[in-house]
This record gives sequence, structure tokens and C-alpha cells, in this order.
Amino acid sequence: MSDDVIWHCIRHNHCSFMAKIETGIFCRNPYNATGICNRSSCPLANSRYATIRDHDGVFYLYMKTAERAHLPKKLWERVKLPRNYEKAMEIINKHLEFWPKLLVHKIKQRLTKMTQYRIRMRRLQLKVREKIMTVPRKKTQRDLRRLDKAEKAAQLDKSIESELKERLRKGVYGEIYNFPFKQFDTILDMEKDDLAPEIEEEEEGEIEYVEGDDIEMGDMDDMEDFEGFGDEDDDGDEDDDLDEPATKKPKLPGSDSRSKIGRKSTKVITEVEEDEYRGSRQRTRM
Repeated sequence: MSDDVIWHCIRHNHCSFMAKIETGIFCRNPYNATGICNRSSCPLANSRYATIRDHDGVFYLYMKTAERAHLPKKLWERVKLPRNYEKAMEIINKHLEFWPKLLVHKIKQRLTKMTQYRIRMRRLQLKVREKIMTVPRKKTQRDLRRLDKAEKAAQLDKSIESELKERLRKGVYGEIYNFPFKQFDTILDMEKDDLAPEIEEEEEGEIEYVEGDDIEMGDMDDMEDFEGFGDEDDDGDEDDDLDEPATKKPKLPGSDSRSKIGRKSTKVITEVEEDEYRGSRQRTRM
């Protein structure tokens, strides 16, 4: 199909890239070199066309020829342009040497404009500016309504709590036994913690260590003293022999201490004291 027929259909019927506004008619096609909807700038109505596109800060020269019109996949030929402006202009002159001068001029103008806005973008990135963020109106209203409801609910809970405390203080409910389980358990744990040290102190106070050998050996010394006192009475008075206890068998000094280790003494020791009238009085000690 010829370029004139395509342009006639686009201009007078329908074009999805056409944008009509008050100032004029513009084209939204990304391959358009000027952005204006006219015969010389339309990429669809020209079988031989060229433009420049930007891909992530890298410029490419796109060229379309009539020999590749039957291959839509390979319709556009792409050439990468360097960042240097002068070298990019040299590449454009080299690839578009025999193209129409008006189209080459438009492409060079497009390259100049894109280079300028790329430099401006770099400057803006280095400059610190405040970031303006919009907040949806419905979201702010919803948050305000939720805040009001939360405040009212908090006031209601506080008033109910204060009223219940006042009634409990006055004794309206009497004795209450339905305590919350968690709080009841915490109170029990606190009481156990308070009682635990006292129990430990009492248990520590009950422990006693007593040496029984010293007490028994002291009793034996007293016994020996009284036996000596009885021998002196035998020389003076024969009647006192009736009141004295029966004589005991002599024992070895080490036998009593060995046998008494680890057990209580059950021996009855009798002490004899002499009065002024040489009477005898017995005192029994366990």
C-alpha cells in the first residue's frame, strides 16, 4: 500500500495515536520525531523514516526503509549513539548521508533536545529537594473516623471501670469470688514468693549440732570426785556404809568412752553430801 493512501486513511478516518487539543493535533506514537501529526512526521505514512529513542539513558538511532516493509519483525534498524554529542552527530551524518535534508534536520534537533533534558535530569538528581507526596482524601477521613471511635470507646471503658470501683468500695456487691484466673494465679505466685524466705529461715534455725562426748565425760569427773569423798567417810564413821551404794566393778578408762559414742547415757549418778549432824542426804541426777 502506498504512503498517500495510508495517510489519507489515518487523517480522515481514525488513528489511535492522534490526540486533538485546542492548540493543535499531536501524535502519541513513540517513533514520531517531532510529536506533531502531519504528513512529513508520521512514522506510519512514510516508508523511509528515522528517529531517535531513549532506553534507560542510552540513545539509539532507529531507521526504517521500504526494503524491509514485508518483515515487521525487522522493520526498524537500531544504532547505538555515544554519550558525546559531537560523536553522535557524526554517526547520524554517516548513516543518513543520502536521506532527505528536512528529516535529517529534525533528527538532529531531537538529539539536541534529548541531550539537554538528560543534562538537566542529572543536575536535578544531584540537587536535594523536598519530595511531595499525596495522601488520599478518603484514607484521611477514614483514619479520622477511626480515631474518634477509639477515643469514645476509651472514655466509655474508663467510666465503666471507675463506676465499678466505686460500687466495690461502697460494698454494693459484697464478697466477690469470680476473680480472673490469670490475676488470681499471679497473686498466688506473689504470696508464695513472700513466704518462701520465711520457711527457709525457720528450717535453717532448726538445725543444731551437739557433741555428746563432752557432757558424758563431765559426768564421769563428777562421779570420781564423789567416790573420793565417800572413802574419807568410811574412815571416820562405819554407819555411813549402809547409806552408800553398792561398790561397782572397776572399768578400764577407754572402755566407757568407746561404748558411749553415738548413744545417750542412761546411767543414774548418786551424789552424797554430809550435813552438820553427820547425816547423809542423797541427790539423784539423771
